[in-house]
Amino acid sequence: MMVIEKILAAFLENQYPGDGFLQGSREGSEPFEEIEPFKGKTKWNEIEASFLDQHGSALSFFSEAGFRFYLPAYLIADVQERLKFADPLFHLTHGFSDEKVEHQVQGRTFVLRTGKTVFINPKRYGVATFYDYARYRLSIFTREEAAAIVDYLNYKSSRDELGVEKKRISAALESFWLERAEKAPTLDELKQSMREQEEYLEAVRQENKM
Repeated sequence: MMVIEKILAAFLENQYPGDGFLQGSREGSEPFEEIEPFKGKTKWNEIEASFLDQHGSALSFFSEAGFRFYLPAYLIADVQERLKFADPLFHLTHGFSDEKVEHQVQGRTFVLRTGKTVFINPKRYGVATFYDYARYRLSIFTREEAAAIVDYLNYKSSRDELGVEKKRISAALESFWLERAEKAPTLDELKQSMREQEEYLEAVRQENKM
């Protein structure tokens, strides 16, 4: 399938971040329990879909590096319809549109909102919204990777016969992904930056030996 080929081509060169750099959230025991089984899994394209499905929550707890490295495994498993519980689509579209539900409590109707304009946690993050967080977390992908994600999102939209996800996918594409797929730094630019940084650090190390 073409979308799988594009995901493979875009992500296959990604390097394993290292065991100590997979976990992002440190709140409670669940992040550790979800991320720990991924340690040592240095080839994302060899991970079984059943394993990914058992650890769908890991997508919420990965560091940015871990998320970038393992996401393509989830995307391919999803396109192959081998996931029952893990939902990579949510993590690529949440925060780009507003949603609300009404909940009646003691005769009063409360409107519960989530999404683009909702504050994440005002006591801790002030006026940062889910939109702000989504743009930050998803900015890790190169132009090629973003283009593969666009193909995945379009594929998911085309398969959404009931229209359950179309609005969320469309908002994510228009608000973020289409621009990233056109203007994000390329893989070559990323590699060049890493080479320059390593050359500088090596020069510093050599000078310190003198």
